[in-house]
Amino acid sequence: MTYMLKNLTPAECSAILEQSRFGHLACCKDDRPYVVPIYFAYAKGAIYSFSMPGQKVDWMRANENVCLQIDQRGTGRGWTSVVIDGRFQEFPDSDLWREERLHAWSLLQKHFDWWEIGVLKPAEQTNTASDPIFYGIFVRELTGRTALSID
Repeated sequence: MTYMLKNLTPAECSAILEQSRFGHLACCKDDRPYVVPIYFAYAKGAIYSFSMPGQKVDWMRANENVCLQIDQRGTGRGWTSVVIDGRFQEFPDSDLWREERLHAWSLLQKHFDWWEIGVLKPAEQTNTASDPIFYGIFVRELTGRTALSID
């Protein structure tokens, strides 16, 4: 099987992000990488997601530089991959961040299972010491490639 590799334009990368909901988030602390799956929503240069407290959030708070990778299977053995170099920004439950937090929630809740990787649906939490953490990844750079089967 022969493939043709093609670099994607920023507009093509954005279109893939708008269609996608699942990716792998990479963060780094003390020269150690950490990669986890996340559900997300994309709008106007930002990735929106949520998490419960844990290692991923701790590491992103310590180092705001993150990377998100999305892949799609193409026809045959083809594939497409988009990589986002971005900056983490937490949206605390405060007056200052209320609009951004509500915007993240409104985008994410359009999909029935958006909360699954976060363990508990935020509205279903009771008697917990932890609140969900909404955050954004503000895109610095988008790159992508696709492999097309030409046989």
